[in-house]
Amino acid sequence: MRVTFGPNWTLEPPTAASPPPPVAPPAEAFGRPRRSRVREKLGAAGAAIVALLAKLKAVLLLLPKVKILYTAGTALVSVAAYSLLWGWEFAAGFVALIFVHEMGHVVALRREGIKASAPMFIPFMGAVIGARSLGDNALAEARVGLAGPVFGSLAAGIVAIVGVVTNTAFLEALGYVGLLLNLFNLLPVVPLDGGRAMAAMAPWMWFLGFGALVVLDFVAPNAILLIITLFSGYELYRRWERRRNPSPEQTAYYRVSPRHRLLVGAVYIGLIVVLALGMHAVYLHRALT
Repeated sequence: MRVTFGPNWTLEPPTAASPPPPVAPPAEAFGRPRRSRVREKLGAAGAAIVALLAKLKAVLLLLPKVKILYTAGTALVSVAAYSLLWGWEFAAGFVALIFVHEMGHVVALRREGIKASAPMFIPFMGAVIGARSLGDNALAEARVGLAGPVFGSLAAGIVAIVGVVTNTAFLEALGYVGLLLNLFNLLPVVPLDGGRAMAAMAPWMWFLGFGALVVLDFVAPNAILLIITLFSGYELYRRWERRRNPSPEQTAYYRVSPRHRLLVGAVYIGLIVVLALGMHAVYLHRALT
């Protein structure tokens, strides 16, 4: 707009040729698109994290099944290995008896408040379970050690009795081998179950059990028995050194009341007698037929 001052002043409107006032660029040209890109990247990262957590949750839910598959897989490997000696049917029954034996240890550990893994089978070596300890004291260790032979002896005894009643040679043989397996485990030397029981009774008997293993190595030599003997010798040395120079914790660990020593001894000796009589009965039945 132009204004002319004077005696005859005029006011003229702006012409069409006048340039338009400058227009400020929209705000989207600066900050908003950048913030949108940041939000998009954060959203993508968040979605990836959510997907990863969902997968981890699925894996955690499958862990119990993985443990079952782990036990079943090692059991199948053991069945295949034992089948080379006895055929798959007898091998499957033998592995089943080992499983019952090991589950006795698992049940006892959980009663002591100790988390135990499912059994892992090792061909020609039996099976093992994982646990952070065997109990807070020697009495707990004895209970855990004897639980395996108790469960295993009951299972093998039932199989043997059914075999005798039905006159089934297969079941009699399977029961006999199961009874023998549990009797062998009662040898009073660690890491066998009998050695665990001796922790609460008379640890000097570890030497007696180790001597029996050495004799067996000469009477019936085989690689598996030799491996057990070597492990037993190392464990015997380690434990005896601790008892020679006991710490207060070690002294408290092996402190067991006379009543509990008597109970552990009764179970231990009772198992040996029952297993020996059971094997004798099954063996005689087969010899007479």
